[in-house]
Amino acid sequence: MKKRLLNLVLILLAFAVQNCIFPQLPFLSASPNLLLILTFSFGFIHGRDAGMFCGFCSGILLDLFYSGPFGFYTLFYVWMGYANGIFTKYYYEDYITFPLALSFINDLMYNMYIYIFRFLIRNRLDFFYYFRSIMVPEIIFTVITTLLIYRIVLAFTRKMEEWEQRRDTTIV
Repeated sequence: MKKRLLNLVLILLAFAVQNCIFPQLPFLSASPNLLLILTFSFGFIHGRDAGMFCGFCSGILLDLFYSGPFGFYTLFYVWMGYANGIFTKYYYEDYITFPLALSFINDLMYNMYIYIFRFLIRNRLDFFYYFRSIMVPEIIFTVITTLLIYRIVLAFTRKMEEWEQRRDTTIV
């Protein structure tokens, strides 16, 4: 229970930074998607259930604060948490190359999801402009930010597991 509560606080903090601080920085042309990084990180490190929980919380936050059909972001984030949770059985989480590749793929899929259901349906067909001016900067910033955030989430997770193991052991 305490672990989920701390993860929820981390999600709220990432949401606040992503939506309140990053847009105020004048030198950023795009902001990294911190909720996407947290969702795929929790899914990759902890498995499908944790990834889906993080995706649900992140998606609900985005759905509550942005207009559009309710559940639009939640659907994508829950799916992403589930899909990245599958890889926890097959890959070791200490190597950074696979999480960077996951970050790239997830952000590309997220931006394609946004393009198809927000722009393409409204007959805005200039994909190359969207790709060049919105997708590429966000993907670059998200992948670079993943280098830092993923290591922090991994260290945080290990400290929490160490703390739980220390708490569960009793000296007789």
